[in-house]
Amino acid sequence: MFVRRIKTSFSNIPEYMTPREILNELKWREDRDISKAEIWYSSGGTELGYVIITGDELTDLGKSFFETASATIPYYKILRILYGGEVIFDREQLEKKRFTHI
Repeated sequence: MFVRRIKTSFSNIPEYMTPREILNELKWREDRDISKAEIWYSSGGTELGYVIITGDELTDLGKSFFETASATIPYYKILRILYGGEVIFDREQLEKKRFTHI
């Protein structure tokens, strides 16, 4: 599933990228630093309904899931990705935008 990324000043990332592609971009490109990323993902077992982790907490980026030391989480649960304080992916805004054209 490809989703449209929010337009930001975050240069050199194509407009259409999945959360997995964005995280891999941050991890592997020399001019990026995944430790500056903040990943918000939905978690029904928490008081707020979501968890926020930093890129430093990621231990693996698999095909369908990403891993931390304590959990394996499917990419579809990612709600938002920030990089250096800037929102570069926001699923809620994408959903609103997609359904306002119906």
